[in-house]
Amino acid sequence: MNTIQVILTLDMENLPANFQEILQHEQAMVATWREKGIIEHLYLREARNGAVLMFNNLSEAEVKLMIEALPFFPLSKSIEYFNLIKQF
Repeated sequence: MNTIQVILTLDMENLPANFQEILQHEQAMVATWREKGIIEHLYLREARNGAVLMFNNLSEAEVKLMIEALPFFPLSKSIEYFNLIKQF
């Protein structure tokens, strides 16, 4: 099984006034992915400035398209993609 880890960092210095509304849309979209088995884990960063998502059985190109569709994408400071091979 291939896994792609995505580390999303938000630009906390430039959050819009409607951040809470955007957050609700983000959470709904990610919940749908979880229900479909697209993501296995979502970790919030301790500093609350982003998240780490673990995608299953998708190509990096597919994951990038999904991340670009997220409501938080325009608020991102950086996004890192790591292709992982599960050992155990």
